[in-house]
Amino acid sequence: MTSTELLDYCLAKPGAEETQNNQRGANQIKVADVMFAMLCQCNGREAISLKTSAELADDLRAKHSCIIPGDHLNKTHWNTIYLDGELPDSQFYYLIDGSYQMVVSSLPEAVRHGLGI
Repeated sequence: MTSTELLDYCLAKPGAEETQNNQRGANQIKVADVMFAMLCQCNGREAISLKTSAELADDLRAKHSCIIPGDHLNKTHWNTIYLDGELPDSQFYYLIDGSYQMVVSSLPEAVRHGLGI
């Protein structure tokens, strides 16, 4: 899985936009100005940070050594996943979808309708 493939997948989501975090050298992907993914370098490795429930975050960290608490993010709800780890591509897509849905579900109904969601 490459960062370009993940970025393209994220940006294909309705309303998704990319912003740059120059301080961290990261690409933030947001919907309605709320971040749901961030592609970055973490400990010298390419990674993606994704939002999830606290329970799933803990479960994923326990099962996969390539998943760590969110780097520079709320460690309860954010995981950072190294792209060069053992996680299958399908799991990346599943986690991106979940992060996007979690953020979209927290948006006001009028905003969701404006995005066509």
